[in-house]
Amino acid sequence: MPRGKTTGKAPGKPACQLLFSEALCEQKHSPVVDPLIPPHTNTNMTEDTQGASMDRILQEISAVGCKLEGMDNAMVALTAETRSMRLEIAGFQSQISGLDQRVTTVEAQATSWANRDQELLHLRSRITDLEDRSCGNNIRLLGVPEGTEGTDIPSYLRDMLTKLTDITFDPPLEFQ
Repeated sequence: MPRGKTTGKAPGKPACQLLFSEALCEQKHSPVVDPLIPPHTNTNMTEDTQGASMDRILQEISAVGCKLEGMDNAMVALTAETRSMRLEIAGFQSQISGLDQRVTTVEAQATSWANRDQELLHLRSRITDLEDRSCGNNIRLLGVPEGTEGTDIPSYLRDMLTKLTDITFDPPLEFQ
């Protein structure tokens, strides 16, 4: 079969492999000539040496072609893997975006709850204060000028309440 032509694509082998395989088969049938041995003066020997050199060149080209084909296959695989990773990254980005929105919502609610907790503590304090005032037998005196009680407040209050109410307390009033 002439060099450089193929009979068609064999299953599982690309055309370049067929070309290189054919060149290798042809080389096996030609006599091997070592380029280190000096050529004879015979012209047939020189043609054989040139043929062997051409066969070696074809072998090297075949080896380079196979390596390039392997590299091409590796590049195709890397490209597919890169596309797959891009899709995964896009999915992760959408998930992160959704999580970011949820975190923002939770942070806003946490701030709102902290403010409500402060307000609740303040209201509880006020309720406790109002309960303490309403549970005791407290008397509130309005209209009494400040500073008139002097140093003995309980006796001043006893005298004032007795004058204002015209009631005599028996037993005498006690103050806490």
